[in-house]
Amino acid sequence: MASAGSGMEEVRVSVLTPLKLVGLVCIFLALCLDLGAVLSPAWVTADHQYYLSLWESCRKPASLDIWHCESTLSSDWQIATLALLLGGAAIILIAFLVGLISICVGSRRRFYRPVAVMLFAAVVLQVCSLVLYPIKFIETVSLKIYHEFNWGYGLAWGATIFSFGGAILYCLNPKNYEDYY
Repeated sequence: MASAGSGMEEVRVSVLTPLKLVGLVCIFLALCLDLGAVLSPAWVTADHQYYLSLWESCRKPASLDIWHCESTLSSDWQIATLALLLGGAAIILIAFLVGLISICVGSRRRFYRPVAVMLFAAVVLQVCSLVLYPIKFIETVSLKIYHEFNWGYGLAWGATIFSFGGAILYCLNPKNYEDYY
């Protein structure tokens, strides 16, 4: 620090903390997992006779080797699930871009709270879609064979968890721990 009489100004340096970088990595991983979940052909599967994704439902009768597929976008609950999941993914994308831009701009702290709020909003949307999906699936599909929620559904939960982790990391106040770095 300079003395008051020397005429030199005190320069504040905004330090990028490792927790914010980890938060940005969490957001990026959430984006990748969301992309994988949306494009996944396997949200629900059943003994090589049935699979359901966000886009189509396919059945294979036991006596035939041909799959019969139809669009799932005719069902209200599947459209709602897709809209909530895509809405959450869009918010995560915006939060990632804001977080990335905040690294390049000198005043990073100004962007921490908006990124955290966007991520919490995305988590709420995605949790709603991930709770709605199995409830409505069990209500509407006749379960004559064993069905299991597969890796596409798991990827969506992974994206939600990483988004929540990123939101928590962006909520941490850097003033409380900047002495440690």
